[in-house]
Amino acid sequence: MKRTVPREIPVVIALALIFGVLALVAPEFFDRRPLMSRFAQEAPVLIVVAGMALVIIARQIDISVGSQFAVCGVIAGTLAAKEASIPICAVAVVGSGALMGAINGIFVAALRLPSIVVTLATMVIWREALRLKQQGQFINLPAGYQWFGLELAPGQILEVSVALCIFATLAWAAARLSAGRFVYAVGSDAEAARLSGIPPRTTTFGVFVLLGTLCGLAAFFNALQTPQVDPKSGTGLEMKVIAAAVVGGIAVSGGRGRLWGAFFGLLLLTTINPALTYLHVEAYWEKAIQGAIVLLAVMADSFRTKRT
Repeated sequence: MKRTVPREIPVVIALALIFGVLALVAPEFFDRRPLMSRFAQEAPVLIVVAGMALVIIARQIDISVGSQFAVCGVIAGTLAAKEASIPICAVAVVGSGALMGAINGIFVAALRLPSIVVTLATMVIWREALRLKQQGQFINLPAGYQWFGLELAPGQILEVSVALCIFATLAWAAARLSAGRFVYAVGSDAEAARLSGIPPRTTTFGVFVLLGTLCGLAAFFNALQTPQVDPKSGTGLEMKVIAAAVVGGIAVSGGRGRLWGAFFGLLLLTTINPALTYLHVEAYWEKAIQGAIVLLAVMADSFRTKRT
């Protein structure tokens, strides 16, 4: 019987090589303060990556996450500007994200519309509605909201720790709980899952609601990182999280991959830009390198699929 290499191993090897080169050539890359700043900046993205990975495993896609992120960020800023407490802001923002995820889920799961079409439509709707409301105006946060009212370093540590805990919990649940197995089963073969007693529609609806909820939480964390909330936040987020999941070994055809692979995929993609800076390479190579990595990941997934 052939032993298959775990899908995330190539990403881990690539990361190890990059970190090895940086340790030799630019050890200042690992200085604590800039490293923690980069981790904190990507903490909200990591939360969304977890939800996107589950949606892709269920053989769906959601390209409206950037717009959901922006809407939830503005809701957080608006409530904060009215001096609502941080817990109330969090509940309202997470609930708003869950509602937008539920809307996507209803169209995809109940009405059986293609997820790419549904989320393309909602992406435009949410973004344009936000543009009409805000007209590009930033929202100023009152004193005491940024970093949960903590100093910079403790606030960064808090956000990174919570993001890692959420991601680890979802990774564990996907691998160990029956709900996680349902997602994999539906992504592998929805009809076979149905015949086995697994509800494909409910499962599909659930992953969209979960992703929306995580978008709301991530937007809340992101909003509290700066003194102002940018209504254009989340632009390009959908491509970033999808790329991280695919690079980390989540199969675009559904049913395969581990969430921890998506974690390493995000770590790899977000390391490229600062690594180029520290290695004195022109930053415009970043997108080209990221695109090449994503293409290689898709090609590798296609090759594995053909072999099996």
